This record gives sequence, C-alpha cells and structure tokens, in this order.
Amino acid sequence: MTESHSHAGVVVAEFNPLYRPYLVVTIGLTLICTIVGIPLAVAWFCGAGQWWAGHYFHKLSCRLDGKTLRFRKGILFQVEKTIPLENIQDVTFIEGPILKKYHLATLKFETAGHSAGQAHDMHLTGIINAHEFRNRIIDAREALRQQLAGHATPNAATPATADSHMLAKISAQLDEIAALLREGRDSR
Repeated sequence: MTESHSHAGVVVAEFNPLYRPYLVVTIGLTLICTIVGIPLAVAWFCGAGQWWAGHYFHKLSCRLDGKTLRFRKGILFQVEKTIPLENIQDVTFIEGPILKKYHLATLKFETAGHSAGQAHDMHLTGIINAHEFRNRIIDAREALRQQLAGHATPNAATPATADSHMLAKISAQLDEIAALLREGRDSR
C-alpha cells in the first residue's frame, strides 16, 4: 500500500489500517480508567469499538492541492477542515509509545489566524509515511508563498530585493510629486 497518490497536482493521503485497532485500544483504555466507563468498555471491546473504528476509518480523508489542505473525519460529528497553505505556520510530527506500537504518527497543524482553543482540532493520526506527507505539505506551502511573492513583485527574487524595488518606486513617485508641487508654486 502506498502512502499517497496524486491526481493533477492533488496528493491524497492514505491511512494505515492499524489506526482502527489503535482507536479501539485507546478509547477502551480511556473508558476503563473511569469507574462509570467499565461497563461501556466491556461492550466496546466486545464489538462496538471495532464497528465504530471501522466506520470512522472509512470516513477519514486528507487531500493536499496547490493552495489548501483538506481533511475530514468523524461519524456522528463530522469535521471537515480546509486550511489555506499560506496560513500553515508549522506541521509537527508526534509519535508516542502507543502510536509507535501501531506504526502510527500524528501530524499537528499550527496555523495563523486561529486561537489556541481551536488548535486541538487540527491534527491527523494514521497517515502512511507521515514524515513524507509532512514534507510535501511544507514544500507545497513554500511553493505557494514563492508564487504569491512572485505575483506581488514580478521581478523580485528575494524579499530584500522586493523591498528595495518597492522603495525605489516610492522614491520616484515622491520625486514626481515634488516636481509637480514646485511647478505649481512657480506658475503662481
């Protein structure tokens, strides 16, 4: 099974099937940790967990195109997020002992313009070859930033060049304004 497949610049991530048993175990252990949850944990481990994890797994999707990262997850409460690549500040790779046991990792997205309270919703667990997918996201983000910078200043190769080019234009316009003001004063 491959990590992802591409269609005309779109990268579609694939998820590791081991994510299903990981969900069953982690949610079941969480239920066991609570006294009230022990009877629910029995039902969870007897089949409800496998059913739920299977449906959850099949609803997972993640697509990366040239401008956005889109992902969807959930059964009862479906979450569909579209994150503009230019807003992604960082993509963190997280791997803990239980995740390692199932050969899984979590990608956490830090974005500009979102409060800390929303950040917990922006993570994905179970993408095959998560390191490579993370690198693709970062590469796509950088390519988009360069493309946007290129449109803002067509002949600018670097931000410093763009700044000096812009300052030269402003200086020339100020010189023109000063000359027009001088002409207006001289004609009076």
